[in-house]
Amino acid sequence: MKKRIIILINIILTLSFVTGCGKKPANTEVQPQTTPAAAQTTPAAPSAESPEPVESEAKVTYDKPKVFMTSDISAEGLMAVYEALGRPAEGKTAIKLHFGEPGNKNYISPDLVKELVLAVDGTFTDSNTYYGGKRTQTAAHIQAAEDHGFTYAPVDILDTEGEIMLPITGGKRLTEVPVGSHYENYDFIISIAHFKGHEMAGFGGTFKNLAVGIASVNGKKAIHDEPGGRMFSTQGEAFLEKIVEVTKAILEDKGEKIVFINVMNNLSVDCDCASSPAKPKMSDIGILASLDPVALDQASVDLVFAAPESESKDLVNRIKWKQGQHLLDYAQELGLGSKEYELVKLDD
Repeated sequence: MKKRIIILINIILTLSFVTGCGKKPANTEVQPQTTPAAAQTTPAAPSAESPEPVESEAKVTYDKPKVFMTSDISAEGLMAVYEALGRPAEGKTAIKLHFGEPGNKNYISPDLVKELVLAVDGTFTDSNTYYGGKRTQTAAHIQAAEDHGFTYAPVDILDTEGEIMLPITGGKRLTEVPVGSHYENYDFIISIAHFKGHEMAGFGGTFKNLAVGIASVNGKKAIHDEPGGRMFSTQGEAFLEKIVEVTKAILEDKGEKIVFINVMNNLSVDCDCASSPAKPKMSDIGILASLDPVALDQASVDLVFAAPESESKDLVNRIKWKQGQHLLDYAQELGLGSKEYELVKLDD
């Protein structure tokens, strides 16, 4: 009996071995667990739909353009801000300023700029006017300059012998502008603008001094008139943007062969082109200079707004009413400079 039991057990064991030979043995190793996405320590690659946020990013810093200022409105003060710029005039130098319409008394004094003009062997320059007045023709324009004391250096009316075209890139109003043909005779420009109010632009500073001052009569017409439109049909933002675009053409043509100065005295709400301007109500502020025209005009506007309201009210209202700040917004948009700046007071 025992012998049969042993034989039976052996048969069962043999059958179990045979039937199990074709099967893969169970894996007894511990398999790694998949970590849920929310708990992963290694971030997934960013996708176009959901870019990965950057926790720490280096901030881009840059030096703000410097605007040099003196409260000393004198020949010495003017020389001080000019020399602070560190960009001396080279070659034949145009002194771009406004001679003042006959009857106007607010224009920049010739005595104020005399030392600088003689130091750089400069030539006074402007172009004939479009609006009328007594500076529409070269002879009368030169006579006005002489009558106002600009007699110690040559006076060159840029469009006396016609005009040339400067291309304008990246703008939305103009693609080119006519300027006086004598413009190309100059290697360097020192823009000396009388900062004050303006009947159409809100304020007149560096941008107006260059754009409207260097443009020929036809260039002024392109700035002030819509194509086929009546005289002075360009208004508001369109007018300001044309001033910026014409200035852009000049800046791109001259590159680093130009500097910018604003004289802030006789701060009338009216332009020097007015023969009977409103009497200034503000105290004189000073002379400012910069290599950045946007920063310079912005600093000048800021100083007007910072002046006592009892003095500045009329000029501030003129700038706001004519949307003058848009000129600087658009100039910065076109890459002509920065509205942020560092004001360096040379008197401190």
